[in-house]
Amino acid sequence: MRYQLKQKLWTLGDNFAIKDSAGNDVFLVKGKVFSIGDKLSFQDMEGRELAYIAQTLFSFRKRYEIYRDGHPFAEVVKELTFFKDLFTVDIPGPNDYEVTGNFWDHEYRFVRSGREAAHVSKAYFTWADTYGVDVADGEDAVTILATAIVIDLVHDDERRR
Repeated sequence: MRYQLKQKLWTLGDNFAIKDSAGNDVFLVKGKVFSIGDKLSFQDMEGRELAYIAQTLFSFRKRYEIYRDGHPFAEVVKELTFFKDLFTVDIPGPNDYEVTGNFWDHEYRFVRSGREAAHVSKAYFTWADTYGVDVADGEDAVTILATAIVIDLVHDDERRR
């Protein structure tokens, strides 16, 4: 399934709209404006929260928790490497994703058990950050999309410094 993830301009907080391949709105991500660390609610179009993203503060590496149904579901961590960026998505059990690629050019892929689970590519010449996200059949789109948002937040923070 193909999604378009677009950061909304002119809003307080980090807000994203997610569309399907037909251009229909399918998800909305709303960032909390006045919070310490990033906090975002990942919702369906009826306003039901499907996931909650929270930055873990006081960590040596960039780290975010993804909650589902009020419980920790996954942890996204930017790993320390010298020559390439690497993120891991730690999900209980053998379901982890490794996210690698060229993050500065916004071209990266999610790999699980040696096979590509998703591919992310940034659209250039747009006012707001806009990404195409191709999710393989049978993969958890909410976790992949939430992780793509985390990666965008991490790189925005690094660019500001």
